[in-house]
Amino acid sequence: MPTGSTPDDRLRASRVDGSLPPTERVILVEYDPAWPRLYACEEARIREALGDTALQIEHTGSTSIPGLAAKPIVDIVLVVPNSADEPAYVSALEAAGYVLRIREPDWFEHRVLKGTDPKVNLHVFSPGCPEVDRMLRFRDHLRRDARDRDLYERTKRELAQRDWKYVQHYADAKSDVVEQILERARAT
Repeated sequence: MPTGSTPDDRLRASRVDGSLPPTERVILVEYDPAWPRLYACEEARIREALGDTALQIEHTGSTSIPGLAAKPIVDIVLVVPNSADEPAYVSALEAAGYVLRIREPDWFEHRVLKGTDPKVNLHVFSPGCPEVDRMLRFRDHLRRDARDRDLYERTKRELAQRDWKYVQHYADAKSDVVEQILERARAT
C-alpha cells in the first residue's frame, strides 16, 4: 500500500470490486448450538465443490467456540495448494454459492469468499501459512480456557457498543486482547 494511504484506501484495495464494505452495526448474539451443524453443512459443500483441492477445512472464529457470544457469521478456514491460484478453486466455490470479495496478496495471499445462507466468511490460505496456525491456536485455547474466553467476550461486548464505520475497525480494535490471549496460549 502506498505511503500515506488511509485505512479506507487499504480496505478498498483489498476488495475485489474496489468498493468500500457496507457500513453495518456490530450485532453479537448468544452462542447458538446450531453453529457447528451449519459449519458441517458448509464443510460438506466446500469438499463437494473442491474435492482434493481442499487440503484443510476448519471452523474458526467465535461461532466455533461453545458458549461464546458472536456475530452470527460462520468463519471457515480453507487451505488450498496455492491461494493465489484463484482459477484452481474460485469458480468451483462460486458455483457452490460463494462470492469472492477480498483479495490480499500482501497478507499471506489471503482470499475471502462470502456465503449468504447461512452467512459465511470463507478465509483461504496456502499450506504452511502461520495465520492458519494462529487462528487455530486462538480457537483451541478459548475452547479450554474459561477465563480468557470470558475476557474475550467482555471485550467484544464492550466494543460492539461503539459505532464503527466498518466491521473491520471493530475487528482491529480487538487486536490487543487477542495478542494477550495468544501469548498465554503459546505458554500452555
